[in-house]
Amino acid sequence: MTQLPRTPSFSLAGKTALVTGASSGIGQGCAVALAEAGAHVVCAARGVDKLNDTVTALTEAGHSAEALSLDQNDLEALAPVMAERAFDVVVNSAGLARHGPAMETTPEDYDAVMGLNLRSAYFLSAYAAKAMVAAGKPGSIIHISSQMGHVGGIDRAVYCASKHGLEGMVKAMAIEWGQSRIRINTVCPTFIRTPLTQSTFENPERAAWIKEKIKLGRIGEVEDIMGAVLYLATDASALVTGTSMLIDGGWTAD
Repeated sequence: MTQLPRTPSFSLAGKTALVTGASSGIGQGCAVALAEAGAHVVCAARGVDKLNDTVTALTEAGHSAEALSLDQNDLEALAPVMAERAFDVVVNSAGLARHGPAMETTPEDYDAVMGLNLRSAYFLSAYAAKAMVAAGKPGSIIHISSQMGHVGGIDRAVYCASKHGLEGMVKAMAIEWGQSRIRINTVCPTFIRTPLTQSTFENPERAAWIKEKIKLGRIGEVEDIMGAVLYLATDASALVTGTSMLIDGGWTAD
């Protein structure tokens, strides 16, 4: 009799996940996706009120979640949080954009964007992987990057620099940690409709540029990201590491 292959599990039952930037937008969507798959989700962010609202909504929906007030830029606070338990899944959705012409970029803006988008992402990954190794367990680290980690964009020199750096960082870490069965990848969205991007869509010139570049002819929604994150978090992606999943509606196909 023919032995048929079995579809890998998309369940996260019994797993614990950390999601940073989980109080709203893409991060909140990631927390929901992992919780719906059965994970206990630690939702981390700086804004306590929105964070607690997210966790309350998750628990009222029957999911397992807790809130963690955390400034990811504060490495002295981040290190002990990551050392005290080995997460099975870590999703980094915290990010910052300060767009403007490259010739007008201030050192303060540069440091702020690079600090959160790259420096904190680097050490979050390293701390998470160290705890996984110490516990002798595999894990999946997922960074919400951007299509701008693969192309350039108007008034986005600093943002692109941070995301291109993130993509290179992930490739190097995947090589180092593969033998420990620690996978690390990025999800690279196009423009996603969230409260933080609303002002961009209200600018007619920017909105026209976005619609021209997205080949599927529509703006991205948070739900478009959730399935990709769930895939990378589960055994369904057991052989996937050091790469990026572009959720860009064809933006980078040019």
